[in-house]
Amino acid sequence: MNSDKIKKGTEASPKRSLLKAMGYTDSQIAKPLIGIVNSYNEVVPGHIHLKDIARAVKDGVLSAQGTPMEFNVIGVCDGLAMGHVGMKYSLSSREVIADSIECMAMAHAFDALVFIPNCDKIVPAMLMAAARINVPSIFISGGPMLSFNDGSTNLDLNSAFEAVGAYMNKTINEEELLRIEQCCCPTCGSCSGMFTANSMNCLCEALGMALAGNGTVPAVYSKRLVLAKTAGEMIMHILHKNIRPRDIMTEKAFINALTVDMALGCSTNSILHLMAIANEAEVCLDLSIVNKISEKTPNLCKLVPAGPYHMQDLDAAGGVYKIMSELNKKGLINTDVMTCTTKKMKENLMEYRPYITTAEVIRPIDEPYSDKGGIAVLFGSLAPCGAVVKRSAVASEMMKHRGPAKVYDCEEDACEAIYSGKIEKGDVVVIRYEGPAGGPGMREMLNPTSAIAGMGLDKHVALITDGRFSGATRGAAIGHVSEEAASKGPIAYVINGDYISIDIPNNRLDLEVATDVMEQRKKTMTIKRKDNLKGYIARYAKSVSSADKGAIIR
Repeated sequence: MNSDKIKKGTEASPKRSLLKAMGYTDSQIAKPLIGIVNSYNEVVPGHIHLKDIARAVKDGVLSAQGTPMEFNVIGVCDGLAMGHVGMKYSLSSREVIADSIECMAMAHAFDALVFIPNCDKIVPAMLMAAARINVPSIFISGGPMLSFNDGSTNLDLNSAFEAVGAYMNKTINEEELLRIEQCCCPTCGSCSGMFTANSMNCLCEALGMALAGNGTVPAVYSKRLVLAKTAGEMIMHILHKNIRPRDIMTEKAFINALTVDMALGCSTNSILHLMAIANEAEVCLDLSIVNKISEKTPNLCKLVPAGPYHMQDLDAAGGVYKIMSELNKKGLINTDVMTCTTKKMKENLMEYRPYITTAEVIRPIDEPYSDKGGIAVLFGSLAPCGAVVKRSAVASEMMKHRGPAKVYDCEEDACEAIYSGKIEKGDVVVIRYEGPAGGPGMREMLNPTSAIAGMGLDKHVALITDGRFSGATRGAAIGHVSEEAASKGPIAYVINGDYISIDIPNNRLDLEVATDVMEQRKKTMTIKRKDNLKGYIARYAKSVSSADKGAIIR
């Protein structure tokens, strides 16, 4: 066993004494040592209950004759970090989390790892760490928050963001704003739509790294604890068979994840993260493959923000495995891949028997919402290396759009313009210098997109950025523009009034400016630099890659 390095033989006596200092017995030390990687904290609503999940996991490990040893990692709440300097530390925290897990796992020679993430960057960070460390591993998330039905609609966190725009537009009063604020987040868990956290927790199932239900069983259901105990038991089987993350996260598994991503209509951030995880797993992925998969994968779900359903509805309809079963009817899933159940995906799908109560949430494969997947990558003169849009959340009126640019060099300036009524129907809002290096940290633009939606402009105005979007974003919101402004990408040279053409069906994003004019602008326009950065974020800005490479540390 890997842990023999710290517990076997005469020379390990000092190490055993340190274990005994914490109360471990000889029989506990003799068993496999299972690291429980817990992202519990008292800051993030998706993580506030993870002590209970960890306790259930440890019960499962103990019942299967292992010794659980828990350690914690940080986690940033995107909702709380939104709209200020804190958002620079959201995506960048992904690398800190992965690195810190590597430090703990390599230093302490665990035999296997159980990962307990829940929210946005923590899930991909842990998947990156699992691929990098490559000891037997399994994932069990904390589960999604419930949405709140107020009698007319189901509310969620995005309802509050959009309510701010509606209040600024004077379409609701302060009393209604407060009512939404008090009702929209009724339980612990990851925010209840098909936002980034839930997207990634669902994709853990599609990758084969988590048990069925990982992405959809609500945080407050007893079934979540049962799933956690089962994961604790299962890690011992995975260890016994020596199945490792890179045995599971193969190229075929990533194709499965991208296919499920398209069928579900996941967050655009999922593309960014899958690229980064694949890099750690030494699997070659690039943005061009996204459109190839999207072209042949039907969109089967319309969860918030693309439609009316929430995560508890998806769970009641059969969850991720039900979606994969539908996709498998047309041979769109690679079923011969290994999974964390120690069985191949085809066996898992054959054995899965969900209790379905709301079947309409997942459309049959022959009756999809769209013949194409939920995400598209756009290329063109404005995004030569690609840009990403959640096609399933774009109104039909905005699938093709041409309009004049209104350019802002940061999110705050764009929000001020939107709230003060400076954005008109037909405009294309451009927010630049928000990329991985230029931000730095590639902030999410949920505040401006929610403001646009709240003010009733989401069917008339597009937003383009080298930053990124929350999974809660809806409308013609195009992000991840590469190369970014800070790297002298074309977006750095857009000026007010330039016409931008968006053609999502044909995967195009073009700046209608002559080549000679662009060359002249490159000679006269100055690239803005942030020279006052300090600490971790300064080091991050110097070494982070472009978004099309997954914003990885080079």
